[in-house]
Amino acid sequence: MTGESPKSDLLQGTLDMLVLKVVALGPVHGYAIAQRLQQMSKDVLQVQQGSLYPALHRLEKRGWLRAQWAASETGREARFYTLTKLGRKQLDEQSENWDRLSAVITSILRTAE
Repeated sequence: MTGESPKSDLLQGTLDMLVLKVVALGPVHGYAIAQRLQQMSKDVLQVQQGSLYPALHRLEKRGWLRAQWAASETGREARFYTLTKLGRKQLDEQSENWDRLSAVITSILRTAE
């Protein structure tokens, strides 16, 4: 055993919710979103650019995120994302649905055989 944390694939549809949650914490650029998700999950979740950036564009197109160009910590220009009111509503709805679904799945998994 190498001591590495096991990696986890995201369930389809959960990436949007997780991105909305990270952006709800404050304005952030794409690379920092991936870093925060990895850090918050203690290295279990690693979101690849090929998944993250299409998700950011999709969320922006739906009106859940707003993006604007600004200088990053390194001084380079980056698109910083903020949550819109519609995005906050969507995050709340998705979080409630996730709580219900995970409770049901946990209940099923704990059923005695």
